Amino acid sequence: MNTDTIEGQTRDITGRVKETTGVLTGDDTLRTEGVADQVGGNTQKAVGSLRDALAPILGEAKTAAAKNPMATAALIGVVGLALLNTLRGRR
Repeated sequence: MNTDTIEGQTRDITGRVKETTGVLTGDDTLRTEGVADQVGGNTQKAVGSLRDALAPILGEAKTAAAKNPMATAALIGVVGLALLNTLRGRR
């Protein structure tokens, strides 16, 4: 669990409290802010989960790149050319 996940959870809970308070008091602005905070919190939690999932893969990629830098440079060059050709074809 990283800071994005924790902050997202906090933001989601804050949004739920705001939404409930807005519903109970009849304040549509507060209710809308609460819903927006919940959406932002859920998005931030998803980013945190993605970071957690990608951390081991990125670690392995860094290790492989350090072991074989020439192959890494060649792969980056090929991907760059493929991307360039793809973007050039879209006009």
